[in-house]
Amino acid sequence: MDAYRTKVAERIRLPDRSARERALEAAGYNLFNLDARDVYVDLLTDSGTGAMSDAQWGALQRGDESYAGSKSFGRLERAVADVMGFEHVVPAHQGRGAENVLYGTLLSDGDVVPNNTHFDTTRAHVANQGADPVDCPSPDADDPDVDAPFKGDFSIERGRELVAEVGADAIPAVVLTITNNSAAGQPVSVANTREVADFAADIDAAFVIDACRFAENAYFVRERESEFADASVADIAREQLGYADAIVMSGKKDGLVNVGGFVATDDADVFEACKQRAILYEGFPTYGGMAGRDMEALAVGLREAVEAAYVADRVAQVQRLGESLADAGLPVFEPIGGHAVYLDAAATLPHVPAAEFPGQALACELYLEGGVRGVELGSLAFPDTDRPELVRLAVPRRTYGADHIDHVVETARDVLDRRESISGLALASEPPIPELRHFTAELEPVGASATPSS
Repeated sequence: MDAYRTKVAERIRLPDRSARERALEAAGYNLFNLDARDVYVDLLTDSGTGAMSDAQWGALQRGDESYAGSKSFGRLERAVADVMGFEHVVPAHQGRGAENVLYGTLLSDGDVVPNNTHFDTTRAHVANQGADPVDCPSPDADDPDVDAPFKGDFSIERGRELVAEVGADAIPAVVLTITNNSAAGQPVSVANTREVADFAADIDAAFVIDACRFAENAYFVRERESEFADASVADIAREQLGYADAIVMSGKKDGLVNVGGFVATDDADVFEACKQRAILYEGFPTYGGMAGRDMEALAVGLREAVEAAYVADRVAQVQRLGESLADAGLPVFEPIGGHAVYLDAAATLPHVPAAEFPGQALACELYLEGGVRGVELGSLAFPDTDRPELVRLAVPRRTYGADHIDHVVETARDVLDRRESISGLALASEPPIPELRHFTAELEPVGASATPSS
């Protein structure tokens, strides 16, 4: 049963095939370079692309834009304390701003940072501090066919191997990303969270949770971890986050807003250091790159994110998309995650070698076929890592209806039917930061005349 009804509508259109071909070529076969008006169903990301509730829109009207000590910051501070359990909050303009604040505080040149799996901006921020981001995924994390309940878990065994390799003194922080976006959006158990907290304490490292999708993760814990079968999503979320020394949060995911983020902690020393860095990079510590009205909307969104009806409706829509794609014959990463469906591009296009970016080729074909924009999360997005070739279809929150989901499935089925005619892509140019190349790189069909990479 739907938990929402529409109060505001936006017209969208599907450009014809020739227009899509021209747009993709002009974009250098990089879907980030497309104009949004040329996209029909936009599943590029669920970050900041969802619809806000009427309560959030109402909250915007009471935004206090005072430079220091605004009432809006106070309401955000209380929401973080009530929902997530942390006393101190440092706002930022979005998640990567919060990453810059926290990791710039905790990390130094030569450090090593284990994570269940670093996402692109996290990896880049760790590397930008001169530290080495090391993934410690569960053994089943990259296997699309293993139906394990918590494939997003952190491998304690791999973490201890890393300590033996580099020494505990080289590891100032241990990070746990929930859900594990780079591992097909798979959830992390509370049991594993406790183990990671103990591991971090054993080596005297700060335990950081990337909490972008904390509510969706809590929903899966309730469904799959027997200890929490009778607990509420709100209670699970608060307990799981409570094991961390600090969290970094993009409000554009489970904050249900279009902009904003924050660092939260109970450690007074970490808080003070983050405040000072925030002043340099984000703004005064009681606004940190956010307008008062946006802090108001985020405060409401955090509370809405852990409501049972909301999160059940959210996950159910993603599950329906994934199940429908699987029924249509698409190789779907199992189990289906909470914010996105991940297609196994290597299995879909087995004739396209990894060096020709099968994930990017598949993502481009989905756009050409039906104006559907997803994102490659394989060898283009994660160079020099042994990652599966995936295409992520991230569903914006409270945005698309059943007909849009059906259109995505029909588009993917049509691509599958002609997959043998699909060829790979080659890099035509790329930016100097490899961890971020998928945002702005340009590609071309294999066989076209290549220009030297910059």
